[in-house]
Amino acid sequence: MPSDPPAARPIDEAEVRSIARLAHLDLPDDEIQRLTTDLASILAYVRQLEELDVSGVAPTSSVLLERLPLRPDAPHESLPHELALREAPRVSEDGFEVPAFVDEG
Repeated sequence: MPSDPPAARPIDEAEVRSIARLAHLDLPDDEIQRLTTDLASILAYVRQLEELDVSGVAPTSSVLLERLPLRPDAPHESLPHELALREAPRVSEDGFEVPAFVDEG
């Protein structure tokens, strides 16, 4: 059993039991105690991270579209119709024939 006073603990067993109940998890007491300790450690670490001043730190993992190498969106001549269909396994009605994927029966 952890020795921290209740006010200092970021989560207690009652909260873990409530979360488990909401997740429809039937956990034994020893698992509840282990998860309470693990979640308390994780939440304490997150609180510690929240105290850091990261305002001058550039993001290191994000999607920045201006950095992506994009080709110009310019129109160009497409593949001739006959050449596109030449290597098709099956052609039907002047187009690619594909297997049906919806059962119409």
